[in-house]
Amino acid sequence: MDERARIPVTLPRDNPTTSYWQDPPDASIADLRSTPVLPPTADTVIIGSGITGAATAWHLLQLNPLKSQSVVMLEARQACSGATGRNGGHTKAASYRSFPAHAAKYGVEMACQIARLELANILAVHAFARDHSIPCDLNACDTVDVVYDPVQWEEAKVSVAAMREALGEGDPAAEYALYSTDEMREKFYVHDGVFAGKTEKVCGGVGYFAGSISGYLFTVGVLKMCLDRGLNLQTGTPATELVRQQDGKWAINTPRGRIISNRVVLATNGYTAALVPEFQGVLVPFRGQITAHRPGTALPERGCLPTTYSFIYEKGYEYMVPRPKGSKFEGDIIMGGGLVRAPDDELDEFGTTDDTTLNETISKYLRDTTPRYFGPDWGEDDPAGRIRREWTGIMGHSPDGFPFVGEMPGRPGLWVSCSFQGHGMVLCWMSSKGLVEMMEGRDGDELASWFPSVFRVTKERLEQRFQGRL
Repeated sequence: MDERARIPVTLPRDNPTTSYWQDPPDASIADLRSTPVLPPTADTVIIGSGITGAATAWHLLQLNPLKSQSVVMLEARQACSGATGRNGGHTKAASYRSFPAHAAKYGVEMACQIARLELANILAVHAFARDHSIPCDLNACDTVDVVYDPVQWEEAKVSVAAMREALGEGDPAAEYALYSTDEMREKFYVHDGVFAGKTEKVCGGVGYFAGSISGYLFTVGVLKMCLDRGLNLQTGTPATELVRQQDGKWAINTPRGRIISNRVVLATNGYTAALVPEFQGVLVPFRGQITAHRPGTALPERGCLPTTYSFIYEKGYEYMVPRPKGSKFEGDIIMGGGLVRAPDDELDEFGTTDDTTLNETISKYLRDTTPRYFGPDWGEDDPAGRIRREWTGIMGHSPDGFPFVGEMPGRPGLWVSCSFQGHGMVLCWMSSKGLVEMMEGRDGDELASWFPSVFRVTKERLEQRFQGRL
């Protein structure tokens, strides 16, 4: 892992695999340059146009409805062409799976705060999409974790009980349902599976609130609202260097010129170390892979299943998002994960920023997941073929499994919100809100009441050694 973590992080690459969500890209915003030349100065420059960059711009511009500040956003490729536009669209926290580890290491109070923030993030994203009528295929629904590993099934029951006790009766963040093996088969159409000749039996399941959304369409909607409030978006404009000036301002160099800004926000996730050397070997890129399956002929509801899924087995998992009714390609099954099925326990997926290619071993595995998990309830493949699309995307992982949010130690005016562990749809929005509170000088008791201190970027966290995904 040390060798993979030392690979120099690059800027986003040209010609990435075509994401299911970006086919076609939004005609009005994908290649937008709000002005034909870069403005020479700005109050704030945001680097990155995914959900973190868009949310940060929105929260900043909301504070200045009369457009009294200038905000410029730089994007290396097309708008929202990074992880947000390439993920599975799952707004799912699965907080019970991490709660015991968080409680043991950071205390029960911190574990509760993290769980509440994750749920609050999901609810905030859903509410924003509804309130602003963003057409992003929002599907607020329950999810179910199908557990095939008996050890993890026992751990899940203990974790759910611990959350209920710690958070208190009636707390929405502790609302879970436990399902028996028979209930899982009857309610959710899942079956025992076979992998590498070994039968993996359904042990039980955990149900709770989650949902799905097109992260791409949602973020494009937020960006358009920001443009109406004065955001200057510059696509095809990678930031190549950050230089702090003698007067304390920042020079952001790009192939199209230089911008001088009072402050810079890095919403660059897995690519962050390409601009800030302190993150090399600490915030490590990690490539994920996803397939879109046409629904099998026997799948109930023609694939528009009422819940989303995760399939949890020894050492790994897949997640599954059925496309809801009324969406483009309704009934398609989005399946991501499968990384531990790759040779060398997914090691080659660390340290790479190459989203221009697929890992064929993972491709083969993911293509076969749906008939294996659903068995006879899958039926025959669609006459057009099982797989509609395959693509990859670059995530960012930290040594402790938390985001880095705040002002860089020793670098006044340089702010970051990055490293979301593939969990961005339940962390990015509220992390950006917390970041803007810090940037605007409202970093007090109110923020501390809901924003986990373990998310803040500190010198100590930057000195940690990355040893793999948590």
